[in-house]
Amino acid sequence: MALHVSDLKFMGYRRDNGRVGVRNHVVILPVDDISNAACEAVANNIKGTLALPHAYGRLQFGADLDLHFRTMIGTGSNPNVAAVVVIGIEPGWTRKIADGIAETGKPVAAFSIEQNGDLKTIMDASRAAKGFVHYASELQRVECPISELWVSTKCGESDTTTGLGSCPTVGNMYDKLLPEGIYGCFGETSEITGAEHICQERAVNPEVGARWYQMWEAYQEDVIFANQTDDLSESQPTKGNIEGGLTTIEEKALGNLEKIGRTSRYIDILEPAEAPRSGPGLYFMDSSSAAAECVTLMAAGGYVVHTFPTGQGNVVGNPIVPVIKISANPRTVRTMSEHIDVDVSGILRREMTIDQAGDALIEMIVRTSNGRSTAAEALGHREFVMTKLYRSA
Repeated sequence: MALHVSDLKFMGYRRDNGRVGVRNHVVILPVDDISNAACEAVANNIKGTLALPHAYGRLQFGADLDLHFRTMIGTGSNPNVAAVVVIGIEPGWTRKIADGIAETGKPVAAFSIEQNGDLKTIMDASRAAKGFVHYASELQRVECPISELWVSTKCGESDTTTGLGSCPTVGNMYDKLLPEGIYGCFGETSEITGAEHICQERAVNPEVGARWYQMWEAYQEDVIFANQTDDLSESQPTKGNIEGGLTTIEEKALGNLEKIGRTSRYIDILEPAEAPRSGPGLYFMDSSSAAAECVTLMAAGGYVVHTFPTGQGNVVGNPIVPVIKISANPRTVRTMSEHIDVDVSGILRREMTIDQAGDALIEMIVRTSNGRSTAAEALGHREFVMTKLYRSA
């Protein structure tokens, strides 16, 4: 029986700014690497909180610093987060990030370690975090239309089955849900290489397509060609991709683009960690193809559920966004079953159509939005990896 997507509802947390989340985290957010210890101490003190340690935040400047702030503020602003404690070494940047998150209307507290020390900071931040846990624990899920979901995607450890099965499954989902008004997002800029002409044509109009191509070309020139020492074999495509039968980046790119389906067109392009501003629809985010980096950037852009097709088997998760794994590889489903949320290996056995697989993914998205833990969540995968553009000062 076909799924009636227009009738779909889910139970989510409606935030003060109108956005809807599917999780209800209280986050302890370090501004910089040297504040990680204090944040982790607060999370250890107060159960029900989540620290997000990372490696950056000191002596960054220019576009790299802008991206750092955008990722920090976007992470705290994500609708899956109920409240945030921000801790940094200096008050200026700490306040900047806290103020940016506060624009969403959610509770935020900021603490700086300078002139206070770790012990006092941890004590004061722990008291604030405890209050936020009480606040978050009383929030109730409410019924929401499917149109209020923001769903991102990237693939990882791809192989021949990815382009044949799991990526088209995601594309079928987008073809069905984007007309209902959801926000979608795909990216992995380097991974479009070889199919860039096809991707450009999938823009909503020539102007957006031209901007996309300019962005893609800049990534090639400024990142790939500027830094490569030989070809990118075992980096792009990865060794796992090659073992799975994808011997060229062109083959990988054609499979990657299956994630946007047959009828969907992207309406705008986004900087890394940028939130969309052009209304509902599909967006392309300029992003690395590295799994944890890409998911982190899309979460900072405001997406609340992530769909992740995999062939050889990828274990990545995210601390604030549930990552739904889809695989069409019968061996991966057998040997790594604990990592797979949606088994679409029936496509290759001719026991399942792409349309049926898309419906199965949509059903899993709704179940996940209602509170079902993904495999990555149950296994404790909380990969939070910042993207850095260049060396610090």
